[in-house]
Amino acid sequence: MEEAHQEEALISHLLQDLFVNEKAGDESESESLPNANNLDEVEEILGYRFNNKNLLEEAFTDPSCPERFFSYERLEYVGDSVLNLLLTKEQFFLYPNLPPGSLTRLRSANVNTEKLARVAIKLGLHKYLRHNKPLLEEQIREFSEAILDYPLHSNGLVDAPKVLADIVESTIGAVFIDCNSSIDIVWKVFKELLKPMISPETLKTHPVTELYEVCQKNKLKVKFVDLWKESTAFHIFIEDQLLGRGAYAPKKEIAHNRAAKDALNNIERLLNEKDNSEKDGSVD
Repeated sequence: MEEAHQEEALISHLLQDLFVNEKAGDESESESLPNANNLDEVEEILGYRFNNKNLLEEAFTDPSCPERFFSYERLEYVGDSVLNLLLTKEQFFLYPNLPPGSLTRLRSANVNTEKLARVAIKLGLHKYLRHNKPLLEEQIREFSEAILDYPLHSNGLVDAPKVLADIVESTIGAVFIDCNSSIDIVWKVFKELLKPMISPETLKTHPVTELYEVCQKNKLKVKFVDLWKESTAFHIFIEDQLLGRGAYAPKKEIAHNRAAKDALNNIERLLNEKDNSEKDGSVD
């Protein structure tokens, strides 16, 4: 957990100098497109020198860029596959007693959008992205602030901008292609940069899954009420009592997850009432 706290402190510091190009005096399209900082700095972050600098430029070019001749999408595709292979290999030898199902869940937790987006923020990779998305910088700011409440992972409670995860994967893909497809070199470059990694000890159950498990174990009836179209919210009733509320306008899944988490936070009271009722019945 020490690594997680270090990451939290680093992200807090990064918030002080995020988005140096956020304000522009002229609102023309040419100035609304952020100028990528010197990509040589990315090489410093990675500790890797590219033989083909064009790969690095491609890795940090969003499809939204006007008059673009390429984007990071193909390299992202490569990086996604390479990262999954690298973590599969690493976990296979690191956790020799874990069954395939547990290994799959662990790998998924370490390559999902939020986890990789955290890596992008920690390394400051977002500052080098060329894009033409007016809302992206505010979305990144909100994400950077939200994850301070969850040092390692929020388990679906925070909305991570997918582009952040994309550029981590595209950068991995760029290194992989540049080094003649050496997975050993790629892992040497990224092993430390991807930390803190989620381990079997720190892997948390998704709130919706956990809620169903708790209700099944205690023989409780659970009902999700989808109000997202009307009010961007979900309500959760357990034994006909409203125990969970969650709302989030941009993404339905986040509202769903937050309602489940709220219900988990409130379910202890219901379980205590159930236990007391059963005790009273046994006395009678």
